[in-house]
Amino acid sequence: MNPSALLNDWDYPPIGDYAVIGNCRTIALVSRQGSIDWLCLPHFSSPSLFAALLDRHRGGRFAIRPRDVQRTQRSYRAHTPVLQTEVECNGGTVRLTDFFTVLPDDVQRDALHPQHQLVRIVECVSGEVSVDVLVQPRPDYARHIATLIKRGKLGWLCQYRGLVAYLQSTFQLDTLGPGSLAACLRLRASERHQLVLNYCENDVGVLCPLGGTVDQWRDYTVRWWQSWCDQCSYRGDHREAVLRSAITLKLLTYCLSGAVVAAPTTSLPEGPSGARNWDYRYCWLRDTSLVLQSFVDLGFVAEARAFLGWLLHATRLTQPRLQVLYDIYGETALTERELPHLEGYRGLKPVRIGNAAHNQLQLDVYGEVVLTAFGFVERGGTLDAYERDLLLGFARSVCKLWTCPDSSIWEVRTAPRHNTYSKLMCWVALDRLVQLEGRLRLSDSCEAMRTTRDRIRADIEANGFDPKLNSYVGYYGGQDPDASLLLLARYGYLHADDPRMVGTVRYIEQRLSVAGGLLYRYPPGGQYDGVRGPENLFAICSFWLVDYLARLGDVTRARNLFERLLGLANDVGLYAEEFSASDFAPLGNFPQAFSHVGLITAALSLDQAQRGKRDKEIAK
Repeated sequence: MNPSALLNDWDYPPIGDYAVIGNCRTIALVSRQGSIDWLCLPHFSSPSLFAALLDRHRGGRFAIRPRDVQRTQRSYRAHTPVLQTEVECNGGTVRLTDFFTVLPDDVQRDALHPQHQLVRIVECVSGEVSVDVLVQPRPDYARHIATLIKRGKLGWLCQYRGLVAYLQSTFQLDTLGPGSLAACLRLRASERHQLVLNYCENDVGVLCPLGGTVDQWRDYTVRWWQSWCDQCSYRGDHREAVLRSAITLKLLTYCLSGAVVAAPTTSLPEGPSGARNWDYRYCWLRDTSLVLQSFVDLGFVAEARAFLGWLLHATRLTQPRLQVLYDIYGETALTERELPHLEGYRGLKPVRIGNAAHNQLQLDVYGEVVLTAFGFVERGGTLDAYERDLLLGFARSVCKLWTCPDSSIWEVRTAPRHNTYSKLMCWVALDRLVQLEGRLRLSDSCEAMRTTRDRIRADIEANGFDPKLNSYVGYYGGQDPDASLLLLARYGYLHADDPRMVGTVRYIEQRLSVAGGLLYRYPPGGQYDGVRGPENLFAICSFWLVDYLARLGDVTRARNLFERLLGLANDVGLYAEEFSASDFAPLGNFPQAFSHVGLITAALSLDQAQRGKRDKEIAK
């Protein structure tokens, strides 16, 4: 292959063609072609180093691409995010192994090891195969072409401001135009090569010789992840899918703070127009709370403890009010802006960084944060005096703000309105704190919380329920359904068999369901959310329907829908935010925490229902 073809012969893979690897600090997206097309360093919301995902020519990539490919099959090592890709070519078969190192504590104590490194191994399993390698670092969202400096046995140095990256390899890489390195390898059976990207920012970097050390790093990483998965208490059906979702959520958790990002990507389109291109590389309190509730339900209590500690730090500037989203360190100013120099995924602009939703009022976050604390305490966790005061501050905010219109769980960009789900979650926040009265010594505030809780319920019944439709509606004064109302039973507001709940679900399915039982989150078309362009099927909403059906005792329908949803994961078990309404292909930022939380929630409820439990017995 000539050099110009190696630089330019790339297309945009479908979103579902990507797998992910990570180290609980950042995530890389790896295509079936063997190209790392997205990587932000040193953490999730840092500027990208590789961004071919959003501009195939300008963005930069880190590719190991076999030639003459006939078939590709991928999988993760059991209970790890160590990715293995088998590629059958005309002349033989090669295996790619990709991972970020994560070292167990006992290993880190013994000696100085690299802390931040991406490892790629290519080996010929049989026959003889040609493999092209291309490395194009493009720092700061491809606003710069990296200067690459040869450092002898240390490999190639890429330095940009405070970020330093070293690329080591067991073969020779040569320059291919400005800021690009390339090689063509001819591999025979049993031959293997390694590439390691070490990086640090304003810190000490550690480089080690390649060879057997890399295999040790792989084994240490596998041991760390499998040890973490061993803590999972879930032993029901579809355990492997549940664990894959748990691993994905752990990858999205920033280990230094406990914050969880909604997704590791920005501006992957939710539809054909690009109008709904958003940056999801931040911590939405809602998403993080739901993730941590899932972790607690699966037995990963330490993650909930870390999140509560992060919450104390992150809300220091806004207490006792909660902001909708923060960055992984708790910063609140996340100005939304566009990057016009990037063409966008498949040419669908705009590419956005930052997110204007941080200025919105979304009242449901109070309920979701309190639910996390509630689940933590219910399972034996303890809160100190400062954390109890924090929860009381949230209660006071709910009592003050619940009558305000807001932008809802879907952070719509219409004028604020009175959203029924938002009112529900204000009710949930106060209801759970009242239940914790004895253990948290909240008696001085409980009477006010009870009174306001009951007022909220009366308000929902008066304004959020339409007797003519026999259904709760998305917002006061409207008649549109909203799939978030499937959670009325899950959160204990109504029993699953209550006639109002049954009527609401019937109305949601009538208006929002397509063939196969998959759901829109609200009526498509743009009137509901104020954003032009078609809406697609929202993954978590269909998982919520599974949860409801399980609580109702309709196990057969719940199981059939759940298995249908399992079949819509990509080949390595990952979900984007949405499914295409036409062919059910993944759409939107990827992988999406919300979707994987939904899978875990549905699996746990279905498992309990299959064991004979009904709504009143299934854990809230």
